Amino acid sequence: MQRIIDAHMHLSEHRDDLLNLFAQKNGLRYTLDELMDTMRRHKIMRGLLLSPPLRGGVPLPNQNVITLCRRSRRVLAPVITVEPTAKEVKAAVKLAEENRKEVKGFKIRLGYVKASADSPVFDRLYDYAESEGLPVLFHTGDTAFSTGDLSRSHPLTLDRLANKREELTIILCHFGNPWLEDVAELIYKHPNVYADISGLVTGGAYAEKYAGWLARKISEAIYFAGGADKVIFGTDYPVTKHADTLALVRRLEVDERDKEKILWRNAERVFGL
Repeated sequence: MQRIIDAHMHLSEHRDDLLNLFAQKNGLRYTLDELMDTMRRHKIMRGLLLSPPLRGGVPLPNQNVITLCRRSRRVLAPVITVEPTAKEVKAAVKLAEENRKEVKGFKIRLGYVKASADSPVFDRLYDYAESEGLPVLFHTGDTAFSTGDLSRSHPLTLDRLANKREELTIILCHFGNPWLEDVAELIYKHPNVYADISGLVTGGAYAEKYAGWLARKISEAIYFAGGADKVIFGTDYPVTKHADTLALVRRLEVDERDKEKILWRNAERVFGL
């Protein structure tokens, strides 16, 4: 466990960032300097940076994410968040084209936007992602805020898209929690579907027992899928601390070779890092 890639982090250094609430809860300063220090301490060699939500429900502009990644001296690589309008899809594709050597994927905030994964509004994005071999990450499972739409963020809604777009690399964020068994089926069924383990450990009165439950469920999903080739490490910083997600990986009842795949080999292959 000496080499790690964190495939799911957020940062803005913006006062209207809604994830400041999670950062305060976790005792984090939520700054680029803190993130770089944390990555060095935990031997995390690369990371993917995604837009956090701002007050009003909009994501941090993607250009800000690219700028933060450049300030990190390319330790961080940007993932472009795409909202469900023709204008936003066109802008996201254009930004990716202009920053082709830096951008490593796209993110769609299922459950937070009024669109499903197979909405025609995303067709141009999927065409481009397929042509460039760029993964598309989807928020799946529980939403951070009670206003989220679970009917759109349920992982099984991705089955239709995976059937239709077999060349599109699909990553289910947060392992679809609490529908981990459904995600196990999706990564088993579809060669192009993966899942990350970000944002799963959130504390609470039964934090220790919950961490044990998560470790069992993820281990069982790996058994069902026949291996850990489709599971990717991510923290969802600042929602979950790096130490907590690394502790979750250590608790998995799988062999060290599979833990190595989870921690960096799968992300290196899928994102071309």
